Amino acid sequence: MPDFSPANKGHTKDRGFSPWDTMPETIIQTSPLLAEDAAFTATVGAGDPFVHVIRKGEVVRIVDLEGNQAVDTLFYNADNYADRYSAQDTIRHQKNIYLTTGSELISTERHHLLTIVADTCGRHDTLGGACSAESNMVRYAIDKRPMHACRQAFIKGALQWSEQTGRQLDKRDLTANINFFMNVPVTTDGSLTFADGVSGAGKYVELRAEMDVLVVISNCPQLNNPCNAYNPTPVSILIWNAELRIH
Repeated sequence: MPDFSPANKGHTKDRGFSPWDTMPETIIQTSPLLAEDAAFTATVGAGDPFVHVIRKGEVVRIVDLEGNQAVDTLFYNADNYADRYSAQDTIRHQKNIYLTTGSELISTERHHLLTIVADTCGRHDTLGGACSAESNMVRYAIDKRPMHACRQAFIKGALQWSEQTGRQLDKRDLTANINFFMNVPVTTDGSLTFADGVSGAGKYVELRAEMDVLVVISNCPQLNNPCNAYNPTPVSILIWNAELRIH
């Protein structure tokens, strides 16, 4: 297993991992951090965006409050939005298509963005992408076009962030995302399926920022497949200061 400690971080090409190291598919790990010690908390409604900077050393927890709620998430280098989460590099780095405790999220410029340090769900999707008006029409029916989708929430959050900060972030910056808590099995013929969720009420995933990171979330509003149990619900976001972290 790779070393997940804070001391072993930075640019991945300098890390010296064995080419035979492979991440297990599921590692359940609870967190010692207490909610009352969090420096920041927010509740994100179903279908709503959330955008926030996570500073180096801070820990962010995403909580599935009611269970079976997919949380579509993008990560960027906070100092350079062109350097963002790379599904390909992350999958290749850990030799696993699912994320779990110990997974290291790698950027397009091969920087180590975050590490999953606790996970009570156990498995998260890297392949299913974000729903959109176009994909809803293709997968389900033409009349699904007006339904709210994650791509619209991402765009809304990005534009609001740009207005707030003066730094440009728009639909051109929306690329591969992670689907926390979402169950997208790969079948024996290589197809993807959107299956019933593996999460439950109160389950969470917790990530430590290894550099300053911008997180952009769409709390998925999808009603056409079981990724949200056909009933999208709120999630909670908690952030702990770097000096309080225990991981």
